[in-house]
Amino acid sequence: MGRVGRRLVTLEVTALERACFISLNPSKVEAMEGLASYPLPDGSVLEIGPARFRAPELLFRPDLMGQEYFGIHQVLAYAIQKSDMDLRRMLYENIVLSGGSTLFKGFGDRLVLELKRLAPKDAHLRISAPQERLYSTWIGGSILASLDTFKRMWISKKEYDSEGVRVLHRKLL
Repeated sequence: MGRVGRRLVTLEVTALERACFISLNPSKVEAMEGLASYPLPDGSVLEIGPARFRAPELLFRPDLMGQEYFGIHQVLAYAIQKSDMDLRRMLYENIVLSGGSTLFKGFGDRLVLELKRLAPKDAHLRISAPQERLYSTWIGGSILASLDTFKRMWISKKEYDSEGVRVLHRKLL
């Protein structure tokens, strides 16, 4: 893809990121939402219809695409419930949003709503949404990669080719 093609894709993705949202009541929104206009830098206007809320809704309802996966709220609740019982309260109180999909308008509110249905009644949910969350996974990975202790865990292709999966046990366990 050339520079112009990449620029167009970038503009479309930016438009969708700004126009899309996650609703607390998807069925109500589906019935009443129409087209939304999004102005592009060249002066043209992008009309976005139901995809504005249907696309991000897949994070919570993958079944809408015929997929038998759990929604993000279900995966989170499951992971917490599989954790040590003594840690669960702390985990529910320290949920940190990370990644570009968490930037959709309404994401945090919807996550809280869905988690309240799945979490124990006495759980206190607290969700943190740092401003830099779009890049937080990259930032964390770069910090981790720069640590001397982490460098000892690296496995080169040569090591893996000569030892196979045993190198994982030797270096990581």
